[in-house]
Amino acid sequence: MRGLFFALYLTMFLAPCTTLLSQDLVSNRQRDIVFKSVNVIPMDQERILENQTVVVKDGKITALGADGNVKFSKGALVVDAKGKYLTPGWAEIHAHVPPIDDIEPMKEVLILYLANGITTIRGMLGHPKHLELRSKINSGEILGPHFYATGSSFNGQTVKTAERGAEMVREQKAAGYDYLKLHPGLTKETFPAIAKTANEVGIPFVGHVSFNVGVWRAIDAGYSSIDHLDGFVEAIVPRSDTLAEPETGLFASWIAYRADESQIPNLVNGLRGKHIRVVPTQALAERWLSPLPADAFTNDPEMKYMKPEQVKGWENTKKGYLDNPNFSKEHAKKLIQIRRKLILACQKNGVELLLGSDAPQIFNVPGFSIHHEMKYMVDAGLTPYETLRTGTVNVASYLKKPDSGTIKTGNVSDLVLLSGNPLKDISQTKNIEGVMIGTNWLSKDYIQKELKKLEKQ
Repeated sequence: MRGLFFALYLTMFLAPCTTLLSQDLVSNRQRDIVFKSVNVIPMDQERILENQTVVVKDGKITALGADGNVKFSKGALVVDAKGKYLTPGWAEIHAHVPPIDDIEPMKEVLILYLANGITTIRGMLGHPKHLELRSKINSGEILGPHFYATGSSFNGQTVKTAERGAEMVREQKAAGYDYLKLHPGLTKETFPAIAKTANEVGIPFVGHVSFNVGVWRAIDAGYSSIDHLDGFVEAIVPRSDTLAEPETGLFASWIAYRADESQIPNLVNGLRGKHIRVVPTQALAERWLSPLPADAFTNDPEMKYMKPEQVKGWENTKKGYLDNPNFSKEHAKKLIQIRRKLILACQKNGVELLLGSDAPQIFNVPGFSIHHEMKYMVDAGLTPYETLRTGTVNVASYLKKPDSGTIKTGNVSDLVLLSGNPLKDISQTKNIEGVMIGTNWLSKDYIQKELKKLEKQ
């Protein structure tokens, strides 16, 4: 089933002082953009600064304070944000951008992310063209979130020997990728060579934990982030090491019902001790590996942004899981429950969670799926504030970007304007009135116009 998972990856793919109403992209490079009478969620602590004026210019927050106390230029563009909420932009740390030679389809995916308030992404299946894409985003030639690139996959097919694994690490470091992406199929021989060389040359490795490696070797090797909770359930299922990989199922879906929850603290302590971040991608599990039928998701409104054959493929994959002789509705429920407990245990015990949903993947549409991910994290027991931190403050810490993740003077102007308060109701993250990415303001009208162009069905 892990082979199926990997195969699916490969197949994805200006008037003065006026309220903004136009469908045009607006730059703050030479002009103040002002959010007037807005409720600010600064994310430095769980609080709301009511009735504020926030001024941004040239990609930075230049002023913030109570209405009436903040000055701005006469030529400013004023966004009437009364009753609305301003929050830092979110991250999608397990994103996918098409790994192809054509940059045009990549642009479409980037807009889907931006339209949903995602101002930072980490691409998780690399391609040489992504380095060009990253450069053009950074220069402003292409509109998109801040982009961190992984190289091509390290897996059982691409890495047959330890020597080849070490060589690939050096190649990707020299090429300029930000991370190495690890997929299933690595062994006790190939994985140590990859990890050792990566640590020597200074490039972080992230992603899956191969079955034959196991989570404890992954922890000891110093993963930068472990995604999908991969290997976590196997680590707390007694005698799972006596099983062959096909017997365990994807992310231990066939054996999770046997998990020993008393072993969770030991696992969490190991992760915290090595300061390993965790990207749960719970949306992937809740939408693919839950006992819910495919039609629980196929009619979601965001499916119109995917090609019909893509959605049909997801539907068939879901049905294949439900029809598998190893599938049990009760065992599937147990899988979701134990994953939620693992997520909450990480949160409560100092393991930094990073927001990521794995899109486009089974019923996870780029951008839109991050809102599902946030809801599932709240379902796991996190507060809305804790959940929002996983995509803002925690990501800023992870990326070593002290001028992002919170709203304060001097920070980058990566912002999302919402019509409702997400600290009370996490589903308010869907109600986007506009997105600021660096020097560009995307109004609601602009976002809706761009989304309309991307409808596939």
